[in-house]
This record gives sequence, C-alpha cells and structure tokens, in this order.
Amino acid sequence: MKVVLIQGDGIGKEIANSVKRVSDALQTGIEWIPYQAGAEYYQQSGKLMEDGLIEAITENKCALKGPTATPIGTGFRSINVQLRQKFSTYANLRPVHSIKGVKSRYENVDLVVIRENTEDLYKGIEYMYDANTAHGIKLITKEASERIARFAFTYAKQHGRKKVTCVHKANIMKLTDGLFLDTFREVAKDYPEIESDSVIIDALCMKLVSNPTQFDVLVAPNLYGDIISDLCAGLVGGLGFAPSANIGKDVTIYEAVHGSAPDIAGKDLANPTALLLSFSMLLKDNAMAHLAEKLENAIYETIAEGKTTTQDIGGTSSCSAFTDALIERMK
Repeated sequence: MKVVLIQGDGIGKEIANSVKRVSDALQTGIEWIPYQAGAEYYQQSGKLMEDGLIEAITENKCALKGPTATPIGTGFRSINVQLRQKFSTYANLRPVHSIKGVKSRYENVDLVVIRENTEDLYKGIEYMYDANTAHGIKLITKEASERIARFAFTYAKQHGRKKVTCVHKANIMKLTDGLFLDTFREVAKDYPEIESDSVIIDALCMKLVSNPTQFDVLVAPNLYGDIISDLCAGLVGGLGFAPSANIGKDVTIYEAVHGSAPDIAGKDLANPTALLLSFSMLLKDNAMAHLAEKLENAIYETIAEGKTTTQDIGGTSSCSAFTDALIERMK
C-alpha cells in the first residue's frame, strides 16, 4: 500500500525516519509518498503545504503526519485543522493507557478519547465586532453530533469497551452543548448493551486527575476533546506517548499530537514513540494487526527494560539508538 508521509517541523524528520526504518524491518511493504507541510516549509516557500499534497491524500486515502508548528495569535491557521476540515476526518481517536517504565502518577489507565473533529469553535468562524470586541461562533449540528456519538458506541462495541461517557457543558450552553448531549442520548438507545452516562467538562477534569480508571470511552465536542485528550496523555507520561488517528469516511490521517520541539530538533534526541504508536494504529486498520502487535511489544518491552530509552523518560539513548533497539527486538 501507499501512504503519504508528512514529516512536519522540528523533530518531525527524525521521528519519521524512525517509522520508515521500523516499517522496513517489519517488511510491511508500505511505499511512502513524502510531502512537506508546516511552518518551516512556509518560511522556505511561502506555502503551507507542498503542491500535490491534497491530491496525494485524496488518491491514497491514508497519511501519517509528524508535528507541525502553528503561530499563536497571528499567522496561518493550524494545518491540522485545515486537513481535518478538508477531508472531513470527523473522528479524532486518542487511546490512552499506562506504559510500564514510564513514570506517572497513575497505574492501569486504559481509556479512549473520541473527539468530534470538524466543528464547534474550531470551525474558525470568528470576526472583530468592533475594535475592542472579538466574536467567535460555537457551531454544533445534530448531524455531526449523531455521527460522532455513533462512532463512539460502534468503537466501544467492536473493541470490547463497556461504557461511553458524553462530555458537555449543557448546564450553561443549553442550545449548543444541549444539542450534543440530547443527540448522544438518542444514539445511546440503539446500543443497549453499552452503558452510557454524561459528565460536565469541569467535573470531568477533576474526576480524571482524581481517579482516571473510572472512565472507559469519552466522547466530546471539538474543543473539550482537544483539552481532555492532552490532559489524559499527561496521566500516562505525556504527549510523547499519545498516538492518534483522524478518521473520515474516505480518508484517515494518523499523527503524533505532540509539538515540534525545535529546541532539540536535529540533535537525534527525540522520542519517536507517539508516531510509532500512531503507525501501529495504521497497521491495525490495514490488515496488519500482527505486525502492529510485534511493534507495540517491542516498544513496551524496550521501555520497561530501561536500557535504551530517550532522555525525556530518564534514559540516555538517542532517537536512532532507541529505534535500533526496537528493530533488534523485533527480529
């Protein structure tokens, strides 16, 4: 199969190279189609994305993406958001689980965050009402709410999950979040075998940091989903261990959700785990679950052993040395 590869900014080149080496070692047969996008490419060319990128993703229906930087306050809109809206990858899937050997405050965390990925405040409908007033519109539709709720329940059913929890603030935003919650409850009736409940977003944050093991699958509107998925990553060691997939009807874009880490870019110090686990998700979705299992076992065993880990988790090894260790373990 062919997969579009967007290495992105900063450490993207190093971690993308790790994925390519692992893919070769696993003999996946994947042909990588490289394209550039991000802040660095913008500085070089004046373009956010290399010509042909959109067409390549459309044709191949699958992409793996490294981190891309987004200016704060001014400059261009997030490339991630643009790609999600362009391809209507309406479901952002973020599995979160504890990894032995990674220091964190909790053990046995095993939950999934499913984020509506195309609307809410991330739709980008905002303007200056006057010189001192900025106005942003929170867009929630029944169609998108039903689609993401059904995705969440279907995912739970297919993966042996027991409960789906709707995240909202319908006590205050009675129309927008109210629509999201009401639609969730309607869809829940079609899945009587799956337990369902709801929780207000601020209460959820408190409960997550108190006892994250009480949750199974969380489904949320775009903004809340973005925030809680990063919070949940922090429960298991950080964004360096957080894979994700942006799933649409025709296209899936897998990506590491962490930043581009320009301070260590080019120094062979990056931890490639998040992008490797995103690659594992890609393998599972394309009839290569046995190779995904082989890769994940190598990652978890190498980290648990602690002899060849990167500096962010207390080791002294480089990105390439960590990749070497994975490849050796997969033989």
